[in-house]
Amino acid sequence: MALVDFTSKGLYCSAGDFYIDPWKPVHKAIITHAHSDHARWGSDRYLCHTASLPLLKLRLGDVAIESIQWNEPIYINGVKVSLHPAGHIIGSSQIRIEYNNEVWVVSGDYKTEDDGISGVFEPVKCNVFISESTFGLPIYKWRSQQEIFQNIREWITTNQATGKTSVLIAYSLGKAQRVMQCIKDMGLKIFLHGAVWNVHQTLLEAGYDLPNAERVTPETPKENFKGQIIIAPPSADGTPWMKKFSPYSVGVCSGWMQVRGNVRRRNADAGFPLSDHADWNGLLNAVKATGAEKVFVTHGFQAAFSKYLNDNGVSAAEVKTEYGGEEEETPPTLPEGEAFQEPDESTIKSDIETKENKDEIGS
Repeated sequence: MALVDFTSKGLYCSAGDFYIDPWKPVHKAIITHAHSDHARWGSDRYLCHTASLPLLKLRLGDVAIESIQWNEPIYINGVKVSLHPAGHIIGSSQIRIEYNNEVWVVSGDYKTEDDGISGVFEPVKCNVFISESTFGLPIYKWRSQQEIFQNIREWITTNQATGKTSVLIAYSLGKAQRVMQCIKDMGLKIFLHGAVWNVHQTLLEAGYDLPNAERVTPETPKENFKGQIIIAPPSADGTPWMKKFSPYSVGVCSGWMQVRGNVRRRNADAGFPLSDHADWNGLLNAVKATGAEKVFVTHGFQAAFSKYLNDNGVSAAEVKTEYGGEEEETPPTLPEGEAFQEPDESTIKSDIETKENKDEIGS
């Protein structure tokens, strides 16, 4: 019997009688991180990392939540459970489960580059690894955060020189905090959309050292925004709310900006491929580091990623889940009648074959 079963409610450990990131209400839920597609309301009891606790309370309200630190093992009905850094957002964790000398790891969402605020991804040895594949295609290879941050700062400086306000589109939990680290020393005022402001206040109250910022309100004089910086979630892009910042320039911070054409489709002035998920090489390196004999691939480009693993000596299978509802995890909205085009197999094969070393996964 498998240590984790894929059920209609979510990932279920029958030996411990708990679920991981269930998408329907259950008795006990262990949560990898506080994004709404992984942390859903309605369960009786929740367990998460200590840093996720205030964020879960913000999302879920007054519910029963316990928290533990990374690498702090606990036992649930004889099953050894521990949390390990996933590097996705603040508090994000991989869930390690051990029972009868077998180890499974559920990755949740993760990235392998250290962003300075989310914790450093920790590879965990296991027999079975359940991995996301949000950006599981070879075309997704990120430039360093340092390089992208420099591009963002240069763009803001150009906007200021031309009298424009800089509006950065970034998801309220995760991306927005990274962007604030990028711009905190530019000497400009930072204004936040209400959704970003709520997360900002929660993290400040939890003791995080974040830059000073102001909330955008109906009472804020329009002249206060000129030449300054606005951070807003994707849901605000293109709405009447944006008109108060005119003249402004829009920059979208998303891994989807790696693909040519997505900046135009979003009607953005600039696109910055800043993602909270692992790129193709990050996914491969993570799988290799676990030493797993079996990999289950969840949301994203799971067909392409699992096929590549199987073709390169790692037993892999696709798993259908209800994850992937966050803006960062959803392919960009396209004009009506136009479909999101995944590269075909020949494109994937060609890109893989140009890798410097194509003999080993993760090289």
